[in-house]
Amino acid sequence: MAVPKRRKSSSKRDMRRANHDKVVAPNVVPCPNCSAPMISHRACVSCGHYGGRAVIQQEESAPES
Repeated sequence: MAVPKRRKSSSKRDMRRANHDKVVAPNVVPCPNCSAPMISHRACVSCGHYGGRAVIQQEESAPES
């Protein structure tokens, strides 16, 4: 059975373990319909479009008087 010949240093061990909790920022791209920033492969929050068509009905806000 294979056994490590030399002991792994605590630095190498910690570098290996550090990748499990790494947080990455979401990929933000402009919406092709309204140019608002949106997360790729998701429906746009501001206009509700995805893949060239409306998938979420947005509420029309009534003008307040």
